[in-house]
Amino acid sequence: MVDRGTEAQKYVWEGAIALQIHLHESEVTTLPPPSPALILAPRIGYLPLLVPQIKPFFSSSLPPGVDTVWFEYKGLPLKWYLPTGVLFDLLCAEPERPWNLTAAYVINGNCKNIMNMSQSDQVELWNSVVNGNLESFIRVSSKLKFGIGGDEFSDKLSSLKSPQSAAETDHTGSVKTGGKRKPIALRFPI
Repeated sequence: MVDRGTEAQKYVWEGAIALQIHLHESEVTTLPPPSPALILAPRIGYLPLLVPQIKPFFSSSLPPGVDTVWFEYKGLPLKWYLPTGVLFDLLCAEPERPWNLTAAYVINGNCKNIMNMSQSDQVELWNSVVNGNLESFIRVSSKLKFGIGGDEFSDKLSSLKSPQSAAETDHTGSVKTGGKRKPIALRFPI
């Protein structure tokens, strides 16, 4: 039993999101294209943990030699280091059921926060997610400093959440934001 956990933490920890994952059209090597994969993903899990389920599903339609996957939503590459539930909550103003994602087999990323952790903390954090150990996750993740701001992901996120109207743009076509961008810190209550 988790002493410091709350009902809300347990609810989120045990929560899941229905995903419908489509293979990116540039990856399809067969006709007809494969049907989408339907997966129930843990909110606290990470999209790369779904690859062992997805790759066999699409294997007959993939080009030879592919082994890494990245995911996107409405053309926005998804950050692989953010939990699935956080991505869903940030990107779906009106939640889709199931959430439609696209899988492609090319990857670029930055793991600076994790790489700055000690080796033992990295292992403990990973094992807490894989094994569903909330207490261990809270203890190790409190050492991380997550932040979003000033990058392409944030720009695309803003455009997905608040569609532009003609009144919100000036004569050059630039969007008026009405203020400075502020970083968002993800904190896990203890």
